[in-house]
Amino acid sequence: MSSITGQTWNTDAYATNGRFVATLASAVVELLAPTAGERVLDLGCGHGALTEQIAATGALVTGVDNSPAMLEAARKRDLQVEQHSADELPYNLQFDAVFSNAALHWVREAESAIACMSRAVRSGGRLVLEMGGQGNIARIMRGTEEVLREAGFEASHTWYFPSIGEYTTLLEKHGFAVRLAQNFARWTQLEHPERGLREWLEMFGGAYFENVPPAKRDELVRRIEARLKPELWCDGSWFADYRRLRVVAERD
Repeated sequence: MSSITGQTWNTDAYATNGRFVATLASAVVELLAPTAGERVLDLGCGHGALTEQIAATGALVTGVDNSPAMLEAARKRDLQVEQHSADELPYNLQFDAVFSNAALHWVREAESAIACMSRAVRSGGRLVLEMGGQGNIARIMRGTEEVLREAGFEASHTWYFPSIGEYTTLLEKHGFAVRLAQNFARWTQLEHPERGLREWLEMFGGAYFENVPPAKRDELVRRIEARLKPELWCDGSWFADYRRLRVVAERD
């Protein structure tokens, strides 16, 4: 999605180590309840796993992402996808529904993205989304930032994890009537027990290491693992301390 400083996507690694992103989204797809013939915008479609599920219902789906690598992977699934930033969508009343999973927390220009979604969906249409919410990966962020600062490096990230109040206020400002809003914990077991946290940081935490010389990264990651193991290692596996913001809204 838009404005991801220091974040690049390895689609093969994402398909292997980030499978949980799509696997855990089944409840959000059920909330969307797509039907045959309706027009759906999948915002932040990534490599298209969920876009493909929605299209299988007969819905007419357009996937949007800002990563050329992800879009190339999605096109291999024979999906209709386009490259746009979430805060610069070109659509005007073209969709019956907008769907987004695990994408909008990468978009710092939240209000611009919401305004774009509002323009894209017809009156009476719906918005169904899930993203990182307030408190998401708080332990991972704290441990990573402590280690980096102790080593003399700047510790900045590119995520946006809003509260229910903050996000729903923006939605209402741009014409959405919020029907459901939840912030809930969903601790998630990571792939590959010994390497799980390391792989998670490589996939999603690129901005933290943007200014760290490559020769120093491995040692810093080992320190981060040691710092977080008492909190995030359980029964032989790493876990990510996720909190998700889930919203269902209707366009007035």
